[in-house]
Amino acid sequence: MGEKLKLYGFNNLTKALSFNIYDVCYAKTAREQRDYIAYIDSQYNSERLTNILTTLTDMIGAKVLNISCQDYEPQGASVTILIAEGSMIPAGETQLAHLDKSHVTVHTYPEYHPETCLATFRVDIDVATCGEITPLSTLDYLISSFDSDIITMDYRVRGFTRDVNGRKLFMDHRVTSIQDYISPDILKKYDAADINVYAANIFHTRMMIKDIDLQNYLFKTDVYELPPQVRLEIMNNLRREMIEIFSGCNIY
Repeated sequence: MGEKLKLYGFNNLTKALSFNIYDVCYAKTAREQRDYIAYIDSQYNSERLTNILTTLTDMIGAKVLNISCQDYEPQGASVTILIAEGSMIPAGETQLAHLDKSHVTVHTYPEYHPETCLATFRVDIDVATCGEITPLSTLDYLISSFDSDIITMDYRVRGFTRDVNGRKLFMDHRVTSIQDYISPDILKKYDAADINVYAANIFHTRMMIKDIDLQNYLFKTDVYELPPQVRLEIMNNLRREMIEIFSGCNIY
């Protein structure tokens, strides 16, 4: 971000990142689909999600005020972390507290359809910060924390703050694309597209994995147990599913 801006009082800009990933899997039988959901639930329960979000909080230089987490029946989990830019200690032994400036949340959505043999797992992470800190620096960590086949990201800077001369500032750091904050090693694995509204400080990026190793998408099935025609059909189904999720509409 370069040299710090000289502001009058507190930095009132709000920087909000919405980070969504989709993991797609082929599970042929109803039992395999249920087992996949159970596996995802155990792999991404509220305890692990809490660890991911607390690491994210450390990365942006914020302090955890309080944590609220919940696992759901039959599936899914949610975690909310209240954070502050400065060092603050919540009073009392409470499970939920008011936040000073910012928050981080995560929700998971495992689902499957018995007729398509495809199961998907969606993770929604929202980071809202006020002041100088921005969550864009955490994107590499978030992408690598999940099996990310499709990724959609929205970043928006809202409000305004003032410099010492009273001039309004609607942006305090340079952003041309969310992709600029993702490492080249990660970007080369994905097809990526931007939709940005620069005048409104709104940035959108979506990404879809380029190469599919079929074995990584089969749940409790070895790829060599399947005849070539079946492998091709599964690959086509996986790719169609990803394209529709990436596009946000029904194509096939």
